[in-house]
Amino acid sequence: MERVINVILSVVVVLLLIFRPWGSVPQSSVESHGSAKSNEEYVFLGVSVGNPYWVDARLGLEDKAKMLGVKSEIRGPTGNDPNQQVKEFEQLLARKPAGILIAPASDALRPVIDRAVDEGIPVICIDTDDPKSKRYTYIGTDNYNAGSQTGRMLARAIGGRGEVALLTVPGQSNHEDRAHGCRDVLAGYPEITIVKIGNDLALSAEAEKVARSILQAYPDLAGFGCTDAAGGEGCAVAVREAGKIGKVKIVAMDRNETTLDYIDQGIIDASIAQRTYTMAYLGMELLYDLNHNNIQLVANWKEAGIVPLPRTIDTGTIVIDKSNVKSFQRKSGG
Repeated sequence: MERVINVILSVVVVLLLIFRPWGSVPQSSVESHGSAKSNEEYVFLGVSVGNPYWVDARLGLEDKAKMLGVKSEIRGPTGNDPNQQVKEFEQLLARKPAGILIAPASDALRPVIDRAVDEGIPVICIDTDDPKSKRYTYIGTDNYNAGSQTGRMLARAIGGRGEVALLTVPGQSNHEDRAHGCRDVLAGYPEITIVKIGNDLALSAEAEKVARSILQAYPDLAGFGCTDAAGGEGCAVAVREAGKIGKVKIVAMDRNETTLDYIDQGIIDASIAQRTYTMAYLGMELLYDLNHNNIQLVANWKEAGIVPLPRTIDTGTIVIDKSNVKSFQRKSGG
């Protein structure tokens, strides 16, 4: 029953935000700081922030900030280090922002998330969740389902038989869930064998090195399944170098430009893309509405001791392949 209620609440929240009359969307290339009408500041704290994966999240954050007339910032460590993310979160708390979006690298972030909420700063997890923390809600992909999609598409691409390898980031919950979903689906194919699960560290150069090593060790490999954007990129380079385009199938993750180009070239068969723009856009909206008491579930939700948001909002995934990749590629200079 609780799951049904959460689904209904998620749908209602999303519909309210989509049809709310905010007016036209400004150009995303303009910095939100320049058009801010108030000193309210909202910050998204990510990891591996130099990764192209976060481009859409930045645009979603900035577009909504401009509409609301507030300040926004995206920051975080360039790598995937939870300890560095904790340090940045602590520095952020000293600034007392109006709200924080975070993609926690691990449960090491739980104490500072809880501290922020205790200090009256609303926190929403996007992309990666920590459901045991005091965060108000999680907006993002059902990662187990995304991994299941990867498994189904990979099985179909290789004709339901052969050796496959998975590239993931062990220890990070979203990647663990995707890998789990992929493994569970592939386990239903008795003629498919997972010969290797590699750690690409969410870095394309590392993914390329790992994929190259796997191809050398398993010359009959039929396909790669990836749980992050870097995995797809690295596998594509390794497969192209090995002269096995079309022979070794690749199901990637996300929609960065390099991945889209490889799909267009026929090196990557498909990618399971997340709605990262939507995650940041909705997250910013909800933080603002919480601060301005715009969600009238009750007259005063803090006094009532409740949070007027669903526990999770599933933004779903999009399958990108040769048939629709042109729609997702950015125009030159865009």
